[in-house]
Amino acid sequence: MNIRLIFKQFLHNSASTMLFDRLFKQRCLLCAANDGGRLGLCDACYKDLPWHNAPQCPQCGLSSNGLVCGSCLNSPPDFDATHSLLTYDFPLDAMMQRYKYGSMLNLGHIFGEMLSNKINPSSVDLVIAMPMHPTRLKERGFNQALEIAKIITKNKPEKLDYLSVQRLKLTPPQASLPLKERVRNIKGAFTVSNHLNGKRIAIVDDVMTTGASLNELAKTLKQAGAAHVECWVVARTLPK
Repeated sequence: MNIRLIFKQFLHNSASTMLFDRLFKQRCLLCAANDGGRLGLCDACYKDLPWHNAPQCPQCGLSSNGLVCGSCLNSPPDFDATHSLLTYDFPLDAMMQRYKYGSMLNLGHIFGEMLSNKINPSSVDLVIAMPMHPTRLKERGFNQALEIAKIITKNKPEKLDYLSVQRLKLTPPQASLPLKERVRNIKGAFTVSNHLNGKRIAIVDDVMTTGASLNELAKTLKQAGAAHVECWVVARTLPK
């Protein structure tokens, strides 16, 4: 957490927060303008982000007429819904790379706050971040999905479940594989240690590309008894 956010947690009334914002303005992360505001993005850069505003398939999040797409009708995924905030295009792609591989953890706070504006943790029983294999977690030093999930559930921390699901298989990164190999790569990668009978669960992840990892995790959760699983992702990769 950056020093600005550490200080702000001690300011409880809106007047103090407004004064703090004026005295300690942060620069925009994208254009360096001196009006980054609460999220570290100026109004112009925030508006220019690649928002996923087009009508979407409610199940997979791909662009459609707003109804369930033909692909989901013909071969329904194991997850029941997808909520995606942005498309994986510039400059979001660069921001995500800096977050995951440049250890810019403040971006996780920004992504979590932005996603919180779209979804409501009260709509589910549990929020589960996409788990990482312990070896990969040691290499990176943090789970980018978990950092986002912590922000989403900050007002309902009891919703965040980071113990029930583990990743068993150390697999090559999905992004390094051809699309057809991603399903095979991720098969059997997860295990669930608790019964989830009848639970409504949201999986939080940073980017959804083919959805193979999210689908495999949703399948595993439903095998453990989950009644409903949806995906909450910062960005959705759309076909070019």
